[in-house]
This record gives sequence, C-alpha cells and structure tokens, in this order.
Amino acid sequence: MNSDKNLKKTLILSVLFLLPVVFLLFLYPSVHNYTPLEVVNENVTELSAFESIDGEPVILKDRLTVLGVLSYTPLDQSTAVLNLKELIYEKFKGFKKFQIILIAPISAKDDLRKLKEELYSYSALKYWQFAIGDIDSIDQLTKSLLTTTINDFDRFNQVFIIDKNLNQRGRFDDRSKPELKSNAEPYGLYNYDCTKVADLKNKMSEDLRILFTEYRQKRKGTFESDDRRNDNLTTDGREN
Repeated sequence: MNSDKNLKKTLILSVLFLLPVVFLLFLYPSVHNYTPLEVVNENVTELSAFESIDGEPVILKDRLTVLGVLSYTPLDQSTAVLNLKELIYEKFKGFKKFQIILIAPISAKDDLRKLKEELYSYSALKYWQFAIGDIDSIDQLTKSLLTTTINDFDRFNQVFIIDKNLNQRGRFDDRSKPELKSNAEPYGLYNYDCTKVADLKNKMSEDLRILFTEYRQKRKGTFESDDRRNDNLTTDGREN
C-alpha cells in the first residue's frame, strides 16, 4: 500500500512539475523560416532638402525609416496615416533608430500641422516627423524610389521601407502560395498601401521584423545573407 501511495505521490508531483514547463513551451515565440528582406532599389535620395515642420533636419542615413510622400492636401490621407500609426508605429517605436517620416509640399504646411495635432491627440509621436520641401525636391525623391503604384491618388497612401544605407527594401516576388502553385507571373512589393489593413498587418509588419532581425544578427556577427535560416522573429530585445 505504501508503495502505491508513494507511486501516486510521485506521479502527482511529476505532473505538477511538468505542467508549467509544457505551458511555457506553448507560449514560447514561434520560429519562422525567412529570407532576408531584399534590396529592391539602391541610392534613395537623402532628405537634406527637407526639414520638419518644426524646423528640424530630417535624415535617412543610419536609421531604419518608413517613408511616405503626401499630397497637397495631406488631411485627405488622414485615415491612411492613422492606420500607419496604429499598426506600424505603435508596434515598432520601441526599436532604436526606427522612425517614420511623412513629407508634403511646403504649401501644405498648415494642413500637415493639423494632421500632426490629430495624431498627437492619441499619443505623442517621438519617432515620427512631418517634413516639407519644394516640388523639385519631392520629384527628385520620388524618382529615386521604386514603386508599383500608377494612380496618383493611391501613390499618396503608400509608404516605403528605407534601410540604414539608403537602400529601399521589399520583395521581388510577392506571390501568394496559391499563385506560386499555379505558376502565376511574378510581381514585386516595393511599397505598402496604408489604406489596406491586411497589407500593414500581414506584409509590412512582417518585413520590418525580418529587417530588424537582420540588423540584430549583423551586430552579433551571425548574419549570413545567402542562407535561409531559422530565427526568432519576435520583437524581443529592441536594441536595434
């Protein structure tokens, strides 16, 4: 009888010990296979011709930037900008060197201030700058960006990922699994539509996490750009 009781006690203690371990394993961040986010375009124009609406310089070099160019009436893009704040800025603002820069023509400065005030009513935007520049400078900047957008109205709702070396990042092949299976014609993803929540949540968010992981690995000396690797793509260790 004593041996049976001891056995039961041992089993109960074992279960009590293992349950938390199993639970933690379920909570442990998932591991994904991924390929480094591709450089789709090089030599994006630096923003020396622009300044923030508060008169501060805006810089791309040595920062990881989400960059967008707004229209003459930036309040028309308020929904897209709010989506960008909620789905991208709030998720990645904890990373060092991360910033969002939205640019508009000088004549739109007042509307840009109103848009900033509207966003600030939700929370302070420490790593977000609204900048202005003349039309020639904006044209030069947009020409240095690779885009898949044709319609002008849609163009103003797009943002781009620019890395620390002024390279534009994205995907040369953005086909879905069903499209790959059906051998659909390849197409790229060079800009992200802020009016489409799915684009921000499922594509841009993932691409930014991949890029931050790349920089973390480079700093540790473990990055190998030619290999497909397993890596933890959580937002832990926000020291990039």
